[in-house]
Amino acid sequence: MSLVVYLAAGALALSAAVLFRRPRTADGRPSALRNPLTVSTCVAIALGAVVFVCSAPMTLAAVNDLTGIPNFGAPLTYGLLSAYSCSLLILLINWRGGSRERVRRLVLRAIAVYGPLIVAVVVLFALADARVERLTDLDTYYADTPFMREMIVLYLLGHTAVMVAMCVVCVRWGREVTGLLRTGLWLIVAGALLDLVGFQLTKYTAVVARWTGHDLDFLSTTVAPPMASLAALICSAGFVLPRLLPAAVGHWRGLRDYRRLDPLWLRVEFVSTAPKPPASWWQLPGERLHRREVAIHDALLALAPYFDDRVRERALSAALDDGRSAHEARIDAEAAMLLAAAHRAAAREEPLRTPSTSRLHATEVAGTGGLVELAQALGRTAAAATVREGTVRSF
Repeated sequence: MSLVVYLAAGALALSAAVLFRRPRTADGRPSALRNPLTVSTCVAIALGAVVFVCSAPMTLAAVNDLTGIPNFGAPLTYGLLSAYSCSLLILLINWRGGSRERVRRLVLRAIAVYGPLIVAVVVLFALADARVERLTDLDTYYADTPFMREMIVLYLLGHTAVMVAMCVVCVRWGREVTGLLRTGLWLIVAGALLDLVGFQLTKYTAVVARWTGHDLDFLSTTVAPPMASLAALICSAGFVLPRLLPAAVGHWRGLRDYRRLDPLWLRVEFVSTAPKPPASWWQLPGERLHRREVAIHDALLALAPYFDDRVRERALSAALDDGRSAHEARIDAEAAMLLAAAHRAAAREEPLRTPSTSRLHATEVAGTGGLVELAQALGRTAAAATVREGTVRSF
């Protein structure tokens, strides 16, 4: 069982780390630190990971040995679980949004409820007689023990209240929104229902069975832990998906465009005077793409004195004769003119006396679309094949 919960903890911790890794602001501080929603999401997921680590039998045994108190891992785990429940409420409050004062008021109410609950869990354990160490079946073994019984019921009720509230709020909100946010909300509902049925209902059933003289401990020891792990992962996916997926898609597109600019960059890199990117083992694709865009525009500016309208016009006429559209012909013609200019610049020839005064399409449009078109045109032309064989690279 320790392996199952450790894997769940690792997955949750990874989700929190990926979500927290955000671009920095102008003053160098991570922008995530200024976003209450991101912070509350990371805190909730991280607390979930800590709860799973603490609930593993191996961790419980280690905590008990370190403190010298049998079953000390129980109030530690249940207190952290209550803190996790509170963090989920706070996350839901921040996600729902509203006025700053309203959000603050609701957050304080959640803390006011779960703070005393955590204290009560610790006090009840201190009052109980729990001398026999139980690593996997504490809930059922001490189900009839004074104060331990109340502690067990109290932490379960606190967690149940959060999951029911999450289901109600997410179902209502899910009817008002669309897209990824709605998908995330329904994932949260699915995870919360799985937690209610697969974890909490099995725990309640096993504890009540003990009260009535029956033995259904397997529900608490075998069924509940993996169900709790799966439920937490699904809930976390619901919270993270609407925030990470758009960024992930943006990074993928940035990486794709970065690579598609290779044919253009390889031909103009030698004239670019843009500052070199700082040495770093980690750079987001968007950052790399932006630096490459700046460097390419700088190189195009340096090559402008070598642009020859005669080359462009001949290539334009040839492209139109081949049946290409007006736009495609223009891009191909500009690619041919650029190749010729790069060749002359690499050979250290003098700039033209009357260079072209027309602007490249890639410099007229915003974003990387124009540069990508120019790069792909370079890869299509016969002149590009000559360059790859060494004409321009010979310098």
